[in-house]
Amino acid sequence: MDGANILHAWPELRALLKREREVARAELVRRVSAIHDEESVRVTVVFDGSGAELAVACPGGQPTFSVVTTPAGMTADDFIEQWIGKAAEPGACEVATGDVAQGRTVQALGGQWISPDDLAAWVARAGGRVTVKLAGRTRENDRKWRDR
Repeated sequence: MDGANILHAWPELRALLKREREVARAELVRRVSAIHDEESVRVTVVFDGSGAELAVACPGGQPTFSVVTTPAGMTADDFIEQWIGKAAEPGACEVATGDVAQGRTVQALGGQWISPDDLAAWVARAGGRVTVKLAGRTRENDRKWRDR
């Protein structure tokens, strides 16, 4: 997903982005982690960067959830296009962006384009399931502790 594009598309993150860029980025990553955790979907959030090299971080230590920051001279769009172009199964790649031109490029490369609103709905569904599971585990743990 195009991280900056989603940050600007989601009103609450856009407002946060104006005040604290790194906090907004971290909140986006936290939110989309529900898709990874609940649905076992590989998630890559790509941000434009300014460093000398491509930077890849794996929050939670799992290689199936990564945050990529591009080097100077490479945009997030460039990275996404190269990533889909090299994918063994481009059709399995879903790219969230509100950039219509980028979305069409993703589709032309064989990938799937989803809108920021569709991503938000997906995150909400996955997050809701995570919350329900956690509540169930909490109740089960409480019951086990009471029964000791």
